Amino acid sequence: MSTLESETPKKRFPAIILVVLIIVFALLGGGYYLAPRFERTPPQIMLPEAGVLGRAPMEIVVSDRGAGLKSLSVTLSTGGTEHTLASEQYTAAPAEKKITLALPSNLAGIKDGPAVLRVNARDASLWNFLHGNERVAQKNLSIDLTPPSIELVADDRYVNFGGVGVIVYKASADTATSGVRIGEHFFPGFPGQIKGHADRYIAFFAHAYDLPPDAKAQLVATDKAGNTVEMPVVYILKQIRYRKSTIAVSDKFIQDKVAPLLHDAGDRLGAPKDVFLAVNHKLRKENEDKIAGITRKATPAVLWTGAFSQLSNSKVEANFADQRTYTYSGEAIDAARHLGYDLSVTRHYPVEAANGGTVAYAGDLGIYGNVVILDHGLGLFTLYGHMSSIDLKVGDPVKHKQILGKTGETGLAAGDHLHFGVYLDGVAVLPVEWWDPKWIQDNIEPKLGGKRNVVGAEGQHEAAPKKLRKGVR
Repeated sequence: MSTLESETPKKRFPAIILVVLIIVFALLGGGYYLAPRFERTPPQIMLPEAGVLGRAPMEIVVSDRGAGLKSLSVTLSTGGTEHTLASEQYTAAPAEKKITLALPSNLAGIKDGPAVLRVNARDASLWNFLHGNERVAQKNLSIDLTPPSIELVADDRYVNFGGVGVIVYKASADTATSGVRIGEHFFPGFPGQIKGHADRYIAFFAHAYDLPPDAKAQLVATDKAGNTVEMPVVYILKQIRYRKSTIAVSDKFIQDKVAPLLHDAGDRLGAPKDVFLAVNHKLRKENEDKIAGITRKATPAVLWTGAFSQLSNSKVEANFADQRTYTYSGEAIDAARHLGYDLSVTRHYPVEAANGGTVAYAGDLGIYGNVVILDHGLGLFTLYGHMSSIDLKVGDPVKHKQILGKTGETGLAAGDHLHFGVYLDGVAVLPVEWWDPKWIQDNIEPKLGGKRNVVGAEGQHEAAPKKLRKGVR
């Protein structure tokens, strides 16, 4: 029997019948499993809105929510030549792929001018005789590889360590963003503020207290295509000695002032040292990040006039950028910088606006207690902390010496006083400069008035015009 069966030829189904059976299975009982593999919708392609391609990254999003993606390619046609910018094949059939493109510096034959960007995407569907669904999208672009041009008109010869410098410059019409970069900080320039010179920009920048003395400032301009030009901003850094102090932290202070600042009741039950660190280290960092976020949203116009005012009749109890070491039971447990001046008069003394501006923030701010932050324009802000009461709300215009509320001891304050801080584009800066009428008159007012001759803190200094043109990096 076995021999006979082995000699009997097996019947085979023609290939066309097998295909028909697969389709029937897909449409009936097996449809739940196979129907997505036969979907007929081609992939979706999202091209960027920008019509310029240069050094700036450009993101393309390709998706297919059915069978997933099988392949995609990106080409750029310009000057009669087609360049492949991306070509990918997928075995796992992803639902979405994001391709970030930028013109490589070694791509031959690329010049400024018109171009066509073409994206071809195919899905992993078994439709179309197993070839899947295809979508092609293209976009007309302009290639721009030429950076903008900048010209320095006026600068500062001297800048205080932790203080502010001011420059005036011109930038070509294709400039999208410009300003001064120093270390990890960027200080934007503002056009239209120089009297009689609508084409000029003014930029305030800080050699921040936490930067090394040899940090180099650069005037930077970037166009929409991501092309960038840089120019050094040169000045003599004047050293400022910041104080160091040691503060002993007691159990009573932790219980009465520190623990109540923690929102989670469970956190207040930890060891005194841990409670202090949760506030002085973690919460302080959160508060300072919030202040930085608020003070980076600048009004692009000058809202102040003349010198700023120190709180009337006040005595300075602590200085800017003091290096404080905190000890508990004789052990150093933490350190922090004091980013302002502590000013004291009498209990619940009226707090005056240091100059004209707009209320950018009013409310509780952790270790700083009840806080008012004023926006004075061009990236400059003042902060008033530990207040017992606040008389204004966000958006209110404020005049010089208008009452904002009263001093207090809210937050991490050991007694009634005002914490006064000055911020420039998110960076805490030396407040005493802004209280000095001569510093304002010598370093800021001539530049806002459109003068090339700049009188610095150590005498007159004329900034010889410096210029970088298109094509120079």
